[in-house]
Amino acid sequence: MVEVMLKFVKMHGLGNDYIVIGLFDRSNSKAFGAIGDLPGFAKRLCDRHFGIGADGLLLVMPPVAGKNSGRIRIINPDGTEAEMCGNGIRCAAKFLLDSGLGAGKVLGIETLSGVKHVVADGRLYRVDMGEPRLERREIPMNGNGSARAVREPLQLKYRKVMITAVSMGNPHAVVFVDDNRIDLDAFDIEEMGREIECNPVFPRRANVEFVRVANRGEIEMRVWERGVGETLACGTGSCASVVACVLNELTERKVRVRLRGGDLTVEWARDNHVFLTGPATSAFNGWIGISQVDGKTLNTTS
Repeated sequence: MVEVMLKFVKMHGLGNDYIVIGLFDRSNSKAFGAIGDLPGFAKRLCDRHFGIGADGLLLVMPPVAGKNSGRIRIINPDGTEAEMCGNGIRCAAKFLLDSGLGAGKVLGIETLSGVKHVVADGRLYRVDMGEPRLERREIPMNGNGSARAVREPLQLKYRKVMITAVSMGNPHAVVFVDDNRIDLDAFDIEEMGREIECNPVFPRRANVEFVRVANRGEIEMRVWERGVGETLACGTGSCASVVACVLNELTERKVRVRLRGGDLTVEWARDNHVFLTGPATSAFNGWIGISQVDGKTLNTTS
């Protein structure tokens, strides 16, 4: 059995943390090639008791189109793959810049939901998240394909809740807690979050945001992420929540989003693009030992 070493960086966006693996150099690409089961590998690494611990595995790779800075894949702790992540893409932008792989301070990063452009400004990264998708077929959500789901009742096992559905490249169901008599601070979101996530109305499941509107320029949010559980922050969820607020005439188009891990700024601009601004942080670097025989994780050092 031969062991090869895989470099990683532990990063986070407001506590929404990722194991970031760059696949630009030959040695890391060779070590990554020894992994036989990527979903299983992600599950082992993201386990907070027996692995490094994270909300996801973030792979940063060379772009398909030469004009772009890089390409990302996001593997959730349950082994499923996410189309897009607002906190993850800021971490990817910082990783590229820190590694000398980004030209200038404007980066084009390829994702499963299209190319996203990121502008670095000191500690903050402003991401053009693209246009929100509001029709049911685009989210995707069952029912009349061209219709929108705005404050629509959703029947759960023991109660009915009102949701507004938005896609930011991945599906979101936004629940306004004042509508549903929920205490945002004391509420145990796991049961309801999981039930909405896995409701048959969402064929690809959904991320679930629980939102309290403080005023026309500020909201508070907790999030249940598809394939992850509750996290301290969610970039696409923040964007979806602000879009839902505007659709329901609850806020202006530029809003401060207060999350358990910190604050983000979201603006739904007049050109219909949503812009997300927030920090990205490197926590530590390390090495993962990989068996070239079976692709198992042997050990981790930092």
